[in-house]
Amino acid sequence: MILGGPYNSGILATGVKNSKITPYYNYEPAPAEVVAKVNKIEDICAQFQVPLAAAALQFPLGHSAVSTVIPGLGSAKRVDQAIELFNYDIPKAFWTQLKDDGLLRQDAPLLTRDAY
Repeated sequence: MILGGPYNSGILATGVKNSKITPYYNYEPAPAEVVAKVNKIEDICAQFQVPLAAAALQFPLGHSAVSTVIPGLGSAKRVDQAIELFNYDIPKAFWTQLKDDGLLRQDAPLLTRDAY
């Protein structure tokens, strides 16, 4: 399976805490409940020093059916950023914390670096 749009219209690339622009989700302004959930995810990202965009880019690869993730790559700079985010080492404890806090389903497959 090839997955496109890992940043879900931008909200998982920019986050909601420090953004001066309206966060978008599913190509529309994000509803309040989505903004609140992303805000909580950003708190955990800060706790583990994980860029939100790295987590969004890598998360789909935890599922064995996903072989490829396609982020928006409109420039050479964005290609370089995507490579850096893809290679960012995210600890397993980060994913576990998201589950423990109810931000991921308990049965969501977790990404491990040896998976790719």
